[in-house]
Amino acid sequence: MEAGASATGAGSPARPGEWGITPVPPAERRLGFLDYFVLWGDLGVGLLVLLAGTLLVPALGLAQALLAILIGSLLGSLLLASAGVIGSDTGVPTMALLRPSLGIRGSYLPTVLNLVQLVGWGTFEIIIMAQAADGITRPLLGISAFPVWVLVVGAFCTLLAVGGPIRVVRLWLEKFAVWLMLGTSAWLTFVLVTQEDFTALLWAPGTGDLAFWAAVDLVIAMPVSWMPLVADYSRFARSGRGAFWGTAAGYFLANVWFYALGAGLLLALKAQDLITAIMATAGGWLALGIILVDETDEAFADIYSAAVSSQNLWPALRQRPGALTVGAVCTALALTVPLTQYEHFLLLIGSVFVPLFGVLVADYFLLRARRIRAEALQTVGGPYWYRGGFAWRGLTAWGVGIATYHAVAALLPALGSSLPSFALAFAVRWMLQEERATALPAGSPGPA
Repeated sequence: MEAGASATGAGSPARPGEWGITPVPPAERRLGFLDYFVLWGDLGVGLLVLLAGTLLVPALGLAQALLAILIGSLLGSLLLASAGVIGSDTGVPTMALLRPSLGIRGSYLPTVLNLVQLVGWGTFEIIIMAQAADGITRPLLGISAFPVWVLVVGAFCTLLAVGGPIRVVRLWLEKFAVWLMLGTSAWLTFVLVTQEDFTALLWAPGTGDLAFWAAVDLVIAMPVSWMPLVADYSRFARSGRGAFWGTAAGYFLANVWFYALGAGLLLALKAQDLITAIMATAGGWLALGIILVDETDEAFADIYSAAVSSQNLWPALRQRPGALTVGAVCTALALTVPLTQYEHFLLLIGSVFVPLFGVLVADYFLLRARRIRAEALQTVGGPYWYRGGFAWRGLTAWGVGIATYHAVAALLPALGSSLPSFALAFAVRWMLQEERATALPAGSPGPA
């Protein structure tokens, strides 16, 4: 839909979060540094992050893996927080922020890709949580309850998405989830460092099957996978500075901690199946159960942001019915589609978003000097309509970045694809400056 006016209505304290792709009013921007630190710290931990850490070893030694984790987490968290600044400046969700860079119609393609990946990842998360819960209850019940757990987990995560980020952060994460997660993380860290051979383990060499910068790329992949969602939450910030530092610090610390735990525990427990090995340790069942409960915030974010992203295509769609629909679809898919059919397809789709945000960052911070007309984002024939709704220079830079990502992956895998594709897309968009004519003239008001 390319309507000129928003049909989603304004928010209120009783019904927060119903602004669609129009800017969130300043009075409704309630989240500060601590809120974002907790939100992104919690999103930065979980079963998938723990398992991602195991991909680095034994190809790298543990000390070298820890260095790759530090570098990748720092770079990825700064990129994530920088993309979030655009949302806190404007009060607008991520997919709508692509309209000045790609054109109103041009933003539809990444929106569709984002919807596909979010539904896929939401399904993936529900399956992972249901499998873990079933693994805990099967020995007690004597039968598999996987379908029941899918329904329970899917319903709970959908209800979180219907509640919206302010309620989830204030009523769920800050009061319960973050404290449970801190205790669990501390216990798993204790299990790791009290292994008898931990010092020798730390300095043992790797097998050399993975290049260092390819490992850094694997770590960067986790924070940048959240970039298509970040402004959906930073638009509720009281200040851009609080949102930036809360996002960067929270995600950096969590990503480092859990990547390192995954890599270290795999080596320390001498296991091929990390989850089974953890369950065999003292308190392992309880630790995994708490991680499972905390994992619900990842599925919440996927479902909520899928509903928000869909409003870039259909501004009249209300958020709550959208979240209920997405949650129902993810739950149905989790019941019917095997897990093995998701991973490679989702990673392929995710590869398009690293260069996309190179285009967005260059366009917003350099060419527009952090100034867009948020009130014109839905105006057909307005400043972001360009040629038939497409900003061809932005789309060209995006295409160059995608090609670079896959070329580097195929020809120079040791280099890592994320940073080269981001940098080249950024540079190409900066060089193709002619579309700056649609930016605000000097002296005009800043973001709405």
